[in-house]
Amino acid sequence: MFHRTYHRTGQRRNSRAFTLVEVVIALTIMALVFSGIILGFTTSSQRAEWTAYNLAAQNLAQQGIEQARAAQWDPAATPPADNCVQSNFPAVGTNVMDVPITGTNITYATNTWTISTVATNPYPLKMIRVDCTWQFGSRVFTNTVATMRAP
Repeated sequence: MFHRTYHRTGQRRNSRAFTLVEVVIALTIMALVFSGIILGFTTSSQRAEWTAYNLAAQNLAQQGIEQARAAQWDPAATPPADNCVQSNFPAVGTNVMDVPITGTNITYATNTWTISTVATNPYPLKMIRVDCTWQFGSRVFTNTVATMRAP
């Protein structure tokens, strides 16, 4: 780094000022640092928003499991009752995600139940699986909860 000044006689002397190149390099470094900070902030806020949607979808899937577990199923009754069947739980696409809503940013999710008989002898046993499908941006995500149920 050369610093020059001139004497009255026209000779060069070392100066203490910054050159234009040094100023441009310093501004470039500052721009890179600030753009990194802004990128980190925006990425962090997007991940926090995705996490809120993911938690809401997980809760909707768990709610679907609880609905299926609450269905009457008593094979020992007269007549036997079994309301825990696939046809009683159609896919519902109008579930509103439990995230903060302002204006028209409502996000919907679809719960899909899969109820299958795992065993009948010696005891009846069913597997209940709920898939909650939701969209974030242009991507579609699915949260799945499964459980086993006996009468």
